[in-house]
Amino acid sequence: MEALRQDDPRRFGRFTALARFDEGASAVRYVARDIATGESALITAARPELAAVPVFSRRFQAEARTAERLAGGWVAPPLDTGDPAATPAGGAEPLWTAAGYVPALPLAEAIGIAGPLPERALRILGAGIAEILSRVHAAGSVLQGLAPGTVLLAADGPRLTAFGPLGAAASAEARPGGQLSVRLGYLTPEQIEGKEVSAASDLFVLGLLLAYAASGTTPFTEGPAEEATRRIAEDDPELDAVPEELRELIANCLAKDPDQRPTAGTVAAELALEGAAGLARGGWLPEPLAAAVADQEARVLALEVPEENAAAEPGQADAPAAPEDARPGAPRTLREPESARTAPEPEDARPLPAPPLAAPALRKPADAPAPQGDGDIDEDRGTTRFLDTGPRPPQNDRPTTQLALPHELTAPAPAAHPVQPAAPLALPAAPVTPQPHSHPHGGPAPYPAAALPAGTAGPGGPGQGPMVSLPLPPAPAPAPDPAASRRTLLTIAAAAVGGLIVGGGSVAALGSGDTARATDDKPAPKPRRTLPGQAPEPRWIYAHPASESSPLTTALWQDKLLVVTSESQASAVDLRTGKRLWQRADGAKGQAALAAGADLVFVASPTEFLWLSPENGKVVHRMRYTEAFDDLPGLTVGRLAGSSGPVIWFTGSHTVTVKAPKPKKGKKKDKDKEVVEAYFFAYDIVQRKELWRTPVPAGRAPGTPAYRVVAERSADVLVRQDAASLTAAEVKKTKGKGSVRSFDQKTGKLLWTRQYGAASLEAATSGDEDGTLYAAVGQDLQAFEADTAKPLWRVEGSDGSWFGTPLIAGPLIHTTERSRLVGAVERESGRLVWRRSTEVPGTGPAPSLTLSGSEKTLIAADAIQVTAFSAADGERLWKFQDIGSAGPKGETVSASYRTLAFGETVVVQRDRSFYAFPVA
Repeated sequence: MEALRQDDPRRFGRFTALARFDEGASAVRYVARDIATGESALITAARPELAAVPVFSRRFQAEARTAERLAGGWVAPPLDTGDPAATPAGGAEPLWTAAGYVPALPLAEAIGIAGPLPERALRILGAGIAEILSRVHAAGSVLQGLAPGTVLLAADGPRLTAFGPLGAAASAEARPGGQLSVRLGYLTPEQIEGKEVSAASDLFVLGLLLAYAASGTTPFTEGPAEEATRRIAEDDPELDAVPEELRELIANCLAKDPDQRPTAGTVAAELALEGAAGLARGGWLPEPLAAAVADQEARVLALEVPEENAAAEPGQADAPAAPEDARPGAPRTLREPESARTAPEPEDARPLPAPPLAAPALRKPADAPAPQGDGDIDEDRGTTRFLDTGPRPPQNDRPTTQLALPHELTAPAPAAHPVQPAAPLALPAAPVTPQPHSHPHGGPAPYPAAALPAGTAGPGGPGQGPMVSLPLPPAPAPAPDPAASRRTLLTIAAAAVGGLIVGGGSVAALGSGDTARATDDKPAPKPRRTLPGQAPEPRWIYAHPASESSPLTTALWQDKLLVVTSESQASAVDLRTGKRLWQRADGAKGQAALAAGADLVFVASPTEFLWLSPENGKVVHRMRYTEAFDDLPGLTVGRLAGSSGPVIWFTGSHTVTVKAPKPKKGKKKDKDKEVVEAYFFAYDIVQRKELWRTPVPAGRAPGTPAYRVVAERSADVLVRQDAASLTAAEVKKTKGKGSVRSFDQKTGKLLWTRQYGAASLEAATSGDEDGTLYAAVGQDLQAFEADTAKPLWRVEGSDGSWFGTPLIAGPLIHTTERSRLVGAVERESGRLVWRRSTEVPGTGPAPSLTLSGSEKTLIAADAIQVTAFSAADGERLWKFQDIGSAGPKGETVSASYRTLAFGETVVVQRDRSFYAFPVA
């Protein structure tokens, strides 16, 4: 951290810059404060000369949106961004983001202060970063944001501050013709072979980062710079300085074959089974680093607003116009001070000359024309290609921007000018600590710089660097321009930091694929102050034993037990402590447990009904289907359709033989027929007796129809049949429309069957006790009178999406959509009360909804994350993603989340992991 320089911006929206935190290739970070509220922030401000390049601006905003989606845990939630509306006419858009300030040291600086980290700190560092990677990879993306300068060490654990290639860049430079040259971080073996980067590439870089943190040096840096690629691709890493307990795991991360590397979830679990936060409790940093972090916090608290801003009115923080010194301007050249010219330069800080390469693939024919600045794409057959880029026609850069190394960038880079020393801060006295060497626009460099072995200026002409493809956010529609055929290219050049060639690669924002859908079509909106925060600390965490099969069903019993069934048994967990109390093999493959009165746990297994003791799981009563329904031999019971108090509803079927009629004289007797008969049952689990049964049409083979109760009223119960269990004849008869059946509550008699508008067979449907049915119709949600099918109101959905099953709560209906939108509408009128996004990228099944016991908190869960909202107004409270659990082969299990609520607690389940979070 250093004092502000004369040409540094002083204001960023409502924040006033107090000091420089550090600087990277593409941005400078400042410690800032909101004078009105006293809130401290870490501002990341793009370098003005780069912000003026459109492709940089779009990528910068895309990485900011990725940070927003990852907010929580080890990623500080964003607070604000530069407002495009504040840009003066004809001026360049100021590019900056603000995140909550957390006292922390960059990893490179920490190693310079205290040397390699001890084993426990390494475990917490690696587990924390792996937890973030697991969340990124679960969305099908690759991060490529790891570097010693992008990882911070805070008092409670690590923090990640870069979410793409710009944040992790070693250097960046605007080039003529609207081009941008970006030198990235580490190169992986698969990139050297010209293959696509993947989640495994992030794991390789994590292995390099952990090896550096454990030893102070990075693997593959020893030896001539021109052989760096060969060492990465062929040599075994030197890990003798790594603690023995971690050596095998880090070596696995550095495996040459991506398929041999562990997943991020596996790494996190091996490093810290209880999670990085759990292992870090009580402190985790060595004493010198803990003292340095505390000292930094004290220094920031003591920082005073610069005199020129001290008299500013509080309202000026939100002034619409960007201050003059916050607007991007022309590139500035830093003058080398006299003291820097005379001081001897450290030997390991001097760039080495670029050595010639003999590999013909890296040479460019002498007669090959140099790429021009207009950005047109053409195949360069003398270029080593990365990520399968090849000849392709020029096209709009909306889907992706191709990365090519300009001809003039292949020559050895000139020596960097030393950064002008900053004036000392007027801060409380602090012990002087050694500072790592820093280079312009590149941040602290923990290893000696090496020349780029990507090309040579030999007789054949300058060599060419790797060509890579980087998906970028779609560009806004440009205004008509005579030079519309010119394209803006983002060029990534391989650079060497610490003897490692920087690798370009395919990078997408969280949740993106490798097309234009990587980000939104529109510029990122200014984040709301109600952005989701970190999930609260769980009351307890329960891990289902790895030696047992995965859970099939989970249910709450009397707000006292969490009952879990699996292929092998049923078990119970104490909801107060998260400790397992008992397990019972009789409950294997059981359906969700229910309360049979106040004293027994009811479980329906494939062959019998069981009543278990809640204290020890002992079987108190047992009712085999062959005994309870002895007039239906071979009865197969389907899944429970629903329950209300002591009554459960379910379907069942059995096969009967229908004898062929007696043949006429002289005719051959026909064969007997096997016919499936199906029934819908009501059963009292307290009195342990059947209430009624009624015949229903058999379903698709094996014959038991799957019913779901959508509403219970005083006189009847409304039921829908799952489309998957309908026979082909029934599907044809319905003409693609779903239907609801009404059964009498007392006798089970079928009262009527109705269809509702154009609601399809798969349409999500729910109803209330007042006789209103709510169904997804096309993209909309529509309300009907259940008895007459009369339409009442309609709520429009989002384009290309459809509604999931709504949740009825008092005067409101909470809605959920495939586009990951959650909302609330009035039951009576259909008036939209609020609608919010879970901010999970892309589309998928509509999140399932759960209300807290007080109905104040709405929980939305899908395959990616759990999001908590205020049920009244939709304020996003927090979101949660776990690291996933490791399967037997080390793969990350990415099962969907399930949620169960009781009292002031919501239990979140993902496969074998259970978390009990406090909620309002």
